Amino acid sequence: MTSYLPSSDQFIPTHCDIRFNRLGYGAMQLAGPHVWGPPKDRAAAVAVLRTAIELGINHIDTSDFYGPHVTNQIIREALHPYRDGLTIVTKIGFKRGDDQSWLPAASAQQLRDAVHDNLRNLGLETLDVVNLRASGVTGPDGSSIGEALGTLLQLKQEGLIRHIGLSNVNPEQVAEAQQVTEIVCVQNQYNLAQRGDDALIDLLAAQGIAYVPFFPLGGFTPLQSDVLSQTAAALQVKPMQVALAWLLQRSPNVLVIPGTSSLAHLGENVAAGALQLDAASLAALDAM
Repeated sequence: MTSYLPSSDQFIPTHCDIRFNRLGYGAMQLAGPHVWGPPKDRAAAVAVLRTAIELGINHIDTSDFYGPHVTNQIIREALHPYRDGLTIVTKIGFKRGDDQSWLPAASAQQLRDAVHDNLRNLGLETLDVVNLRASGVTGPDGSSIGEALGTLLQLKQEGLIRHIGLSNVNPEQVAEAQQVTEIVCVQNQYNLAQRGDDALIDLLAAQGIAYVPFFPLGGFTPLQSDVLSQTAAALQVKPMQVALAWLLQRSPNVLVIPGTSSLAHLGENVAAGALQLDAASLAALDAM
């Protein structure tokens, strides 16, 4: 596996000293089926993480409710002590029920407990970036996030958090958050087939705020499109590589975090970071 990320393709958010390589790694798939329990092959999960870092990825997205606890514990096993320049971004605001459901968990005590769970399982004293995952299971519900942000600000003042981000939010919630604190990133669902955040991406780009699409390849229902397949065939690459390259060329503030438990897929994802789509390919994909 010899693909390396272009060292020049980085983004530094305003109000932040972190230099993100724009292609990162999402840790959700390190857990077992349905993001629950341990993986079938823990050694393989450790190998994927270590290889990701060797290939130039310096940005891992995780959460302690993946598993729960499983992904963070694997990250610690694989990478601790963490090398300089590696940024681990986590998110809080939800928890897993005993029936594997996803439940809001945004009271002051629940948020505080979640930060300490992340610190303990990752083996850290301070979390680089914590995203507040707002309520709404299938998308933003627009409810106020002010009270929860107050708790995150307290944790930041205590030195447990360096930077604050948002997840699963609409533009009004972003504006509400910016009235009380600096926001370094927004993580929402966005990909070739789901482009509801087009205006928000452009707004954040103008402000120097990172936009991080989750489910960049469609999530539990992978992207399928004749246009995508035809574009990939013409370029002699995989369709999912084209989908990642399209996101990276969408805007310079977009950071992508494809996840995988496979070394082969990891190599393909990293190679997509160096793929440049020509104007005709971009036009065809934009018209989907």
